[in-house]
Amino acid sequence: MTYTLAEIAIKLDAKLIVPAALEQQALTKISGLATLANAGTGDIAFLANSKYKQQLSSTNASAVIVSPDAVECCPVSALVMDNPYMGYAMLASLLDSTPKVSCGIHPNAVIAEDVFIGENVSVGANTVIESGVQLANNVSIGAGCFIGHGAKIGESTTLWANITIYHRVEIGHHCLIQANTVIGSDGFGYAPVTGQYKWHKIPQLGSVIIGNHVEIGASTTIDRGALDNTEIKDGVILDNQIQIAHNVIVGENTAIAGCTVIAGSTVIGKNCTIAGLVGVNGHITIADNCVFTGMAMVTKNITQAGVYSSGMPVVPNKEWNKNNARLKRLDSLTKRVKELEKLLAKN
Repeated sequence: MTYTLAEIAIKLDAKLIVPAALEQQALTKISGLATLANAGTGDIAFLANSKYKQQLSSTNASAVIVSPDAVECCPVSALVMDNPYMGYAMLASLLDSTPKVSCGIHPNAVIAEDVFIGENVSVGANTVIESGVQLANNVSIGAGCFIGHGAKIGESTTLWANITIYHRVEIGHHCLIQANTVIGSDGFGYAPVTGQYKWHKIPQLGSVIIGNHVEIGASTTIDRGALDNTEIKDGVILDNQIQIAHNVIVGENTAIAGCTVIAGSTVIGKNCTIAGLVGVNGHITIADNCVFTGMAMVTKNITQAGVYSSGMPVVPNKEWNKNNARLKRLDSLTKRVKELEKLLAKN
């Protein structure tokens, strides 16, 4: 799939500026996206981060998506946009060559007789779909998936390969779920047996409700609710290998990066950004518009929007050992300071 620069400018709603010596570039066929350093003829690059600006002067790209303040530094044709990164995202969608997860209903798929199948539904090989499932129009399900009893999948939602959707899970329309994700597995619910080192399993009677336009990364797990439902609201994006426990609610348009763990019954507000390796305690509430940096540990309610951090940045090992040794003496040091304060107060 190729486009001329002029065609791309129209599709991106960008202003095309072609150097006088390169007038014919407006008709150059564009077939790829690349970084400033690696782009060649037929590629478009983009400059969205000022730390890469030094690469602009030497790029071999046919054109670069730039902001208005970088046009003068661009030696090749420029596609000028206020938000070059959005331009990159739009062009990536235009040139996307990702294959379909499946085409039509594979003869090796096992589908119960009472499954509702809408128009233009695709189901890959070796997928199992149990009784009472509803698949809306344009749903695509990859190979090796399992869709449990009574689950509902909304219009134009795509599931990649080897995904497990447990019973009664509901997924909205225009969602994208990457491979090996599990939705609706049992939450971690057990009652200790009095006087014994044993645990009594608590059946998880709720489900998982996923909104519209939600994207879920590979190998992420979302547990079903113990009584009420686990809920992922509209527009949420989840990275790979995230654990979301039972009865968690994630608000609209919140983004969560890889390997973050959210304990049960926590409510996360709208428009939050949670970086990788964050741990969120259970039974707490987080306000809208909060940002948590990498490795933060959230242990109590967050009632105000803002940026929160607690992760320890890496330092040389010798420095870490010294700091750790001092940390162990923190309690005695605090007592000494208090004693000194009392002495000063008497004087």
